Amino acid sequence: MQKRKLGKSGLEVSALGLGCMSMSSGYGPPGDKQAMIAVIRAAVEQGVTFFDTAEAYGQGANEELVGEALAPFHGRVVIATKFGFTFPLNGPRGLDSRPSHIKEVAEAALKRLRVESIDLLYQHRVDPAVPIEDVAGAVKELIQQGKVKHFGLSEAGVQTIRRAHAVQAVAAVQSEYSLWWRQPEAELLPALEELGIGFVPFSPLGKGFLTGKIDEHTTFDSSDFRNVVPRFSAENRKANQAVVDLLAAIARRKKATPAQIALAWLLARKPWIVPIPGTTKLDRLRENLGAAVVDLTPDDVREIETAAAGINVKGDRYTPELEKMTGR
Repeated sequence: MQKRKLGKSGLEVSALGLGCMSMSSGYGPPGDKQAMIAVIRAAVEQGVTFFDTAEAYGQGANEELVGEALAPFHGRVVIATKFGFTFPLNGPRGLDSRPSHIKEVAEAALKRLRVESIDLLYQHRVDPAVPIEDVAGAVKELIQQGKVKHFGLSEAGVQTIRRAHAVQAVAAVQSEYSLWWRQPEAELLPALEELGIGFVPFSPLGKGFLTGKIDEHTTFDSSDFRNVVPRFSAENRKANQAVVDLLAAIARRKKATPAQIALAWLLARKPWIVPIPGTTKLDRLRENLGAAVVDLTPDDVREIETAAAGINVKGDRYTPELEKMTGR
């Protein structure tokens, strides 16, 4: 597996990481613990050194899983986790990036991950109630104490990123980015390139849709959040099949799969982009990692982007409530 550096931070990781959220939450019931540990360790064996988790994924359960799975590989892997949510006993989760809360969450994450220092600590979502300078300052203190190595932001707007970066260097920004969600190209990617910040696309396979394994007839478990995502209505899935058809056409020519073309396109965009596709299956892991050796020429990339620009993707990527929490 090739390595990449996340911007100017010096943080070096595998060109493809592993998003671990789906092993504990979001896409149906949690996976079998030993099976998920096997997937994570298989990723290490296949060259993955970058693993993504968060307190919010199963309220700490995913961090515990990742911590146990990666315990034998300390010093060989980079683990990213996130703070910024609160989980009241009654009612929906809310935002909390007060410095005191950040420090509490970091201490708990250190224990669950079984590490002495968190490699990359993201703010999961921007908290309008707390100045970003205070957030960056709190993480800076944790870095000075040796409890955190690098600072990141997730789904933050460009001005927030600039303000945070002025207080504590931001190593990476994480946001959704794929062939069917290209909004980061407008403002975010140019700003990250200017500032020397790495970019970590989550949902690089469109929450599974770009694999070609989901169509208008697919049904999801009742606990799968795609049930409420407008883009995943049966009507929109049917309309958006054109994106998968495009990937499939390129894949046939390249002797690859649609998922591999979708990931290879992201890798070809910038050398400081590191996608983190998630999976709970060993065969899908192998398929995803195979994208690292798919060679897309500049002509291939132009062809894909020209064709994609002619497709009008239907449906919002989030509900209005969730979308309000992004890009701030």
